[in-house]
Amino acid sequence: MVGILTGDIKNSTDHKTAKWLPLLKQALDQYGHEPLQWEIYRGDSFQLQTIPEQALEAAVYLKACIKQIRQMDVRIAIGLGEKTYEAQKITESNGPAFVYSGKCFENLKKQNLAIKTANAQFDDHINLLLELALLTMDNWTPAISKTVQKAIENPKMNQKELASILNKSQGNISEELNKAGFDEVQKMIHFYRTQLAQL
Repeated sequence: MVGILTGDIKNSTDHKTAKWLPLLKQALDQYGHEPLQWEIYRGDSFQLQTIPEQALEAAVYLKACIKQIRQMDVRIAIGLGEKTYEAQKITESNGPAFVYSGKCFENLKKQNLAIKTANAQFDDHINLLLELALLTMDNWTPAISKTVQKAIENPKMNQKELASILNKSQGNISEELNKAGFDEVQKMIHFYRTQLAQL
């Protein structure tokens, strides 16, 4: 089973590509290699393959990277399932995971992060959590987003260590992670991982 993330950048035409494209590439590089595991196509669309355990964290990470630019965000659909055809490029590979991801992406309306699998009950539970999490995540500021990015990249670091790499005070970091709902987001990712056994 694989996790396929299909996404695009919201408001990409309002900003210079040179500003957001390096952030997107660097974020995708955290989870795989181009073009076998990720590709950017049609200018501002992308596809990424991860292991199912990492799919939700990768989506949150991509959001944190792109939201460092004011007025920008991502729309991401996660599909979990089989990969039945492996091509040299991720965008030419195929299987149920790709179909779920594509269908889920087409159905993204107000909610800009959702998941689809063969298990409707699993989808309902996780999508409800995502809907609640997005009430906070959609309002991350650029500063909060950068702190979230570093916290995901360095899961073993404490707030003091994060403060030193971000040149901020520990109080700042604590406040930003609090405003980001970071503990709750981490709990949601953990819950998602525990539920994968159902698939």
